[in-house]
Amino acid sequence: MNDREIEEIVRRVVAQSMGLASQTQTAVTPQPTSSLAVKTETTAAPKKVVAIGADHGGFELKELLKPDLASLGFDVIDAGTDNKEAVDYPDFALAVASMVSTGKAWRGIIIDGAGIGSCIVANKLPGVRAGLAYDISSASNGREHNDANVLTLGAGLIGVNLAKQIVKTWLTTEFGGGRHAKRVNKIVAIEKQYLK
Repeated sequence: MNDREIEEIVRRVVAQSMGLASQTQTAVTPQPTSSLAVKTETTAAPKKVVAIGADHGGFELKELLKPDLASLGFDVIDAGTDNKEAVDYPDFALAVASMVSTGKAWRGIIIDGAGIGSCIVANKLPGVRAGLAYDISSASNGREHNDANVLTLGAGLIGVNLAKQIVKTWLTTEFGGGRHAKRVNKIVAIEKQYLK
C-alpha cells in the first residue's frame, strides 16, 4: 500500500467520522498486491445529531430553534437549560461541547447573551472548533474556512429570524478543504501539543 492509498483511506475515515461522508460508504478489501480493491455499497445515511444548549439568556432562542433543527432533518439533543432562571453559561457550554468532543453529537449550538463566553468554554475541549456567528457571512466562514463544529450565538445581539438564518447556513455549509485544510490541521496540531 502506497502513501496515496493510505491518505485516501484516512480522508474517508475522517470524513465519515465528521459526518461529511456521502450516503455511499466505501469498504476497502485488502489485497495481496499493491493495488487496492474498493467495494462500494449504498446504505441509508444515519440522521445527524445536533446538541443544543443555552443559559437563561439564550433559553427562549434555543426553544425557538429546536423545531427548525428538526424540520431540517436533524435529531436534536437539548442540553438545557429548561427555563429562564439564572444559571451559569459554562455548564451548558461544557455539556454541548462534550457531546461534540466525544462524538455523541455531529454538531453543537450554544446560546448565551453574547456568545463569547460559551465559545471560550467550548474551545477548551479536545476536537472542538467553536466559532461565534453574528451574521450569515460569519456563519458560512466558520464552516467553510475553519470547519467549526460548534456554533455559538448571542441571543442579546441578534434577532430570532437572523439566528434561524445563521443556523441554517452554518449547518448546510460544507468545509472548503484545500488551503483551509492545511490551516485546520495546524489548529489540530497545536491542540495536540498542549493537551500533553
